[in-house]
Amino acid sequence: MQRAAGVLPIRKRQRVTELLCTKNDETEFCEVVVYLVERRMGSNRRAFLMDLARKKGFRVDTDLSESVTHIVAESSSYAQVLEWIQKQGKTISPDCNLLDICWFTESMKARTPVEIEERHQLMVEMACTVKVSAPSQAQISQYACQRRTTLNNHNKVLTDACDIMAEYYEIKEIKGQYIGFMRASSVLKSLPHAITSIRNLEGIPWLGDHVKSFIEEIIEDGESSKVNQLLSDKKHATIKLFKSVFGVGPKTAEKWYWMGFRSLEEIKQDQTLIFTKMQKAGLLYYDDISRSVCKEEADAVQQILVDIVQNIYPKAAVTLTGGFRRGKKIGHDIDFLISNPDLGTEDDILQKVLSKLLAQKLLLYCDINESTFEPGKLPSRKVDALDHFLKSFIILKLNKVLVDYESCDGHQDVTGSDRKDWKAVRVDIVVPPFDRYPFALLGWTGSRQFERDLRRYATHEKNMMVDNHILYDKTKKTFLTATSEEEIFMHLGLDYIEPWERNA
Repeated sequence: MQRAAGVLPIRKRQRVTELLCTKNDETEFCEVVVYLVERRMGSNRRAFLMDLARKKGFRVDTDLSESVTHIVAESSSYAQVLEWIQKQGKTISPDCNLLDICWFTESMKARTPVEIEERHQLMVEMACTVKVSAPSQAQISQYACQRRTTLNNHNKVLTDACDIMAEYYEIKEIKGQYIGFMRASSVLKSLPHAITSIRNLEGIPWLGDHVKSFIEEIIEDGESSKVNQLLSDKKHATIKLFKSVFGVGPKTAEKWYWMGFRSLEEIKQDQTLIFTKMQKAGLLYYDDISRSVCKEEADAVQQILVDIVQNIYPKAAVTLTGGFRRGKKIGHDIDFLISNPDLGTEDDILQKVLSKLLAQKLLLYCDINESTFEPGKLPSRKVDALDHFLKSFIILKLNKVLVDYESCDGHQDVTGSDRKDWKAVRVDIVVPPFDRYPFALLGWTGSRQFERDLRRYATHEKNMMVDNHILYDKTKKTFLTATSEEEIFMHLGLDYIEPWERNA
């Protein structure tokens, strides 16, 4: 419970503050008493800034008393701060300075309280704030499906750091932190400008207190101590290595680590471990499939599949999806949809494609997931739910002579240093019924965050449900059909986002 104003006489309150100040040997500026307003700043970010100020010799009060000389607020006007103070039941000295966060930031950099200028004062509407580069909530949607995100990332340093943290929390299966950093990275990738100051973050959704503090450290220091610590963590690196094996999830990777394994060679040589068929293939072809796949390799695989499919069903089409459809030049695997106007031929197509690849001695590994799709079933409520279409996860033997590596970006990395004339590549083939093709195409194009937000948007904004199979209107209690991605966007009341603008 907060202490009401006036319980302690002013002199006694000042004396308490002075005693607190004298207990901190590092305090250099006892004549300046700073109070940070939590409004619009958040508790975590406020705690971070208070700790930072104290480390630099500043005197900071946790409670707003009349001994405070400098009240610092972020993204707030003079009137808003006064209203907030009144709601707290507090009073302040008439000589107290109400300042924008820019005074605090400049003081931290100078390691001394800088002289208060007109631009620092809230009564002049925070003139130091760069309003042009501070987008409003209305300009940036919380949903990736309403943002156009190209590969032209203006904040790569920040998003790379967020992605590293998201990957860590995903491996640790800490869902809340994982989603938080993923959403932050996603929205930062969509910005048309670089973030150069913490003030630039005003109005941007999904940047909570924890993420803001994380970003502020990178802006001020050029790097994140948490990321550096993580990158030097041998345990994390080892678990990440194990998880990179095809067929190995976070639990298995962590289990191997606690069993004492520290390298893939130790894993391969151990006689007590029992591997799944997928893990055996993942270890056998690890050197190849752990390397990136370039667009030219994806095009070569597509041509192989097109030649096979059109000999079986001339009207059928093979579509390259995933990151490559979004314009990426490098990926980890290659995803394809095979669609045929003749309904009921899905299983026949896949079986004949796999048989042909086997006959050509190109099929190194194959795992088939039979279709469990039910036409009248409602879309899944889970934003990360996999679809129920017939699909096959394969490892394909790709002859290097079919690939123009001179045109492949970073081809030195993707070809490797081995002398064999082929490379093992990971390929996913999905065969949806023809009338579900637009939904499958939208789902398998991604990005992952784009699809998550598309499903959230449908649920929370339109009272609809959408997944890789169908779109359902809960208000009208009816399924909505579509013959293209554009129609799905139209049903949802969304502007159509091109595939190359979905890199969220």
